Amino acid sequence: MLTINEIFYSVQGESSYAGRPCVFVRLTACDLRCSWCDTPYAFHEGTKRPLDDVLEELDAYACPLVEVTGGEPLLQEDVYPLMEQLLERGRTVLLETGGHRSTARVPDRVVTILDVKCPGSGESAKNDWSNLDRLRPQDEVKFVVKDRADYEYARDVIARHGLAARAAAIHLSPVHGVMNPRTLSEWVLADNLPVRVQLQLHKYIWDPATRGV
Repeated sequence: MLTINEIFYSVQGESSYAGRPCVFVRLTACDLRCSWCDTPYAFHEGTKRPLDDVLEELDAYACPLVEVTGGEPLLQEDVYPLMEQLLERGRTVLLETGGHRSTARVPDRVVTILDVKCPGSGESAKNDWSNLDRLRPQDEVKFVVKDRADYEYARDVIARHGLAARAAAIHLSPVHGVMNPRTLSEWVLADNLPVRVQLQLHKYIWDPATRGV
């Protein structure tokens, strides 16, 4: 049984898969309260649904790319059979996780997009650093950057953990409407960081407040 906030078909707005059509499965509940969170409606809103029912809806989309997100998807036990079943159906599965829950049980073929919380989120003390030790060649790391302090924090984590050699991609994403993307880009260029400046594509295609995109 899964508690589902929403299932929708859209253009992937983040990660190295940005721009590709994708089916999103947003699970309900999160035990973080990031200052910049753009999906607080996923904290509590949702409907309990059997796994087979969810898979049947996903099968109706002729889309090879599926992202499991939240909320925090690793809070729900049945997220693991969901990912396994999607892989067995030949889907490419992305998992977007907040970085504070262990990724030890995530299936090997899943692409984990691991969020490392910066101080501006208010939740950096909850990062599970052992998740960085579990990065696989296909996995990606994301830092949401609110200000210069966040940028320097991300820069130090990238260097200290040797992430450039261990992750498929490292994304620095400015908090939409708060951190100027040009300023962030200038910092990245000045330091020659081995990262991608990531804008949330869906927030430029649709109004940033639009749900289900």
